[in-house]
Amino acid sequence: MLVTAVATAVFFPLTVVVALVTLNPGATVWVARRLWSPVLIWIGGARVVVTGQENVDPKRPTIYVSNHQSTLDIPIHFVAVPVNFRYVAKHQLKYVPLIGWYLWMAGHIFVNRGKRENAIASLDEAARKIRAGTSVFLYPEGTRSDDGRVLPFKKGPFALALKARVPVVPITVEGSGTVMPKNSWNIKPGPVYVKIGKPIDTTAFAENDRVGLARAVRDVIIAQSLELGGKGGDPEKALAAAGVEGDSPSRRNAS
Repeated sequence: MLVTAVATAVFFPLTVVVALVTLNPGATVWVARRLWSPVLIWIGGARVVVTGQENVDPKRPTIYVSNHQSTLDIPIHFVAVPVNFRYVAKHQLKYVPLIGWYLWMAGHIFVNRGKRENAIASLDEAARKIRAGTSVFLYPEGTRSDDGRVLPFKKGPFALALKARVPVVPITVEGSGTVMPKNSWNIKPGPVYVKIGKPIDTTAFAENDRVGLARAVRDVIIAQSLELGGKGGDPEKALAAAGVEGDSPSRRNAS
């Protein structure tokens, strides 16, 4: 926690300087990807092994979608995916000192899910940014997995993908939940595997087929999890109940 706090305190002012000098928000993402993230991965004891980087096209706006096991996933994905993408984050993070300020300055996308009209407006704005050339990264489970299983997906991210009509690249992370478990700072150094799948063409789906796209992406992530030695996930529990994150009893019959 100390190293994370110090690294954030050092690199955030650097991103401000970079932003002022270059007038390019993407340069601030470069600082997070090349400087801040490697420090956090090092102190977390993670040895990152990446496959499938040939499926990343920096010239193509893309939505990258991954399962979520650990807080460490964020710096790991910054390093594993060699693109100055933006994260799609809950709007509450905008008000977190340093981290929220950085996300705002770097042009990361905030989605307000509190009210339906706000959520729709947020998705419309995000889709415009993506179509204009910004790649984004998001976690459709909405929370970190407690045991490494791929949780049911929320449909909102796939509504965004269908609005933007850009490819979705499924990514699987395996091992980060062992290195740094959810709700714990008990670090256990070890390997973390990241597999980047082939792009999925969203134009092959009807513009309102959030369910079909979510299932297609989740099936790939589950298959990749099993390939990496993970626990996969239940294909029958594909979708999260509205307003629920994780795998609580209230949503276990969702499909």
